[in-house]
Amino acid sequence: MRRINIENLQADMIVARNIFSSEGRILLSSGVMLSAPYIERLLSLGIASVYIKDDIFGDIDHIPEVISEKTRIDTVKIVRDSFNNMERNHKLNVRLIKDVVNNLVEELLFNPNVLVNLTDIRSYDDYTFAHSVNVCILSLMTGVTLSYDDIKLKDLGVGALLHDIGKIKLDKGTLNKADDLTREEYFEVKQHAESGFEILRKYDDISLLSAHIAFQHHERWNGTGYPRGLSGNDIHEYGRIVAVADVYDALLADRPYRSSYSVNQAITILQRMAGTYLDPRCITALIANVAVYPIGSIVELNSGVVGIVVDVNKEMPTRPVVRVVYNSNSERLNHPHEVDLSKLSTIIIVKALNDKDLDELTKKT
Repeated sequence: MRRINIENLQADMIVARNIFSSEGRILLSSGVMLSAPYIERLLSLGIASVYIKDDIFGDIDHIPEVISEKTRIDTVKIVRDSFNNMERNHKLNVRLIKDVVNNLVEELLFNPNVLVNLTDIRSYDDYTFAHSVNVCILSLMTGVTLSYDDIKLKDLGVGALLHDIGKIKLDKGTLNKADDLTREEYFEVKQHAESGFEILRKYDDISLLSAHIAFQHHERWNGTGYPRGLSGNDIHEYGRIVAVADVYDALLADRPYRSSYSVNQAITILQRMAGTYLDPRCITALIANVAVYPIGSIVELNSGVVGIVVDVNKEMPTRPVVRVVYNSNSERLNHPHEVDLSKLSTIIIVKALNDKDLDELTKKT
């Protein structure tokens, strides 16, 4: 399967992964054949990309996930309900949030050798809820890499899951605006960090360090962030971890004003931000948990052949196992074969192919 932008979807394509709303409702099931009305409906819901089955590159039987689909969907729903309840009734069920974080920690520790492979599909309107869950998962994995104990992981997880709780104070039109923000709107958006801190600090059973994650996740390593312009180690490590996870997940998300970046592009951007905007140590720890070329990526090797990533190597994340489907002359092979790049020092991936690249490749055949 592969992820494809919605403008490149065609009728008769088969959906490869369930698409959920933030309410946990299936919008479109895996195995469904797309039609023009289905594609129009996805567009109207703000879904910008979909995983589809690919006849050319073949099915991948199983893609290991760091968190089960059920846990992810349940957690997104709980975050959504928690944000809405806080906005309407000014109440937060802290016990429920802590239970959710405990479940995430247990699943992550049960799968310590699994890399992040899949990018979730989310609508524009559901962005904040899915983003909160992803940032929590990425932050916890970073904490595990940094040898955090159980107590630190849970404090980190609670703060990461609720890092954007202050956005309930924002005007929804401003929050979801597709165009550039005005100076006044940007000033308003920046208030969510302090608003989130003020909300969380009122709960005695939420650690003050967890609350400071909401306060500090937009501070920057060089002091150019907000709200207080903190720099370096004056920013608590929890805040520095969540800042990295926050930026990384935002890059992978489809937004009204741009399509998502690829994993490789997002990692490159993070690395460029190391030592200026973000803590280099936290970036390294997060990247250690990410498949640079996720399973299902279509890649070109320096030998000129093209194939699909079918497995990843935890110790060598830039050198996955690739099923070669096209030879160096762009001819489709009758008998594809697999190569493990971790065992071939002279063969490397030169680029991941996008939808346009694949269209040009398939036209040649």
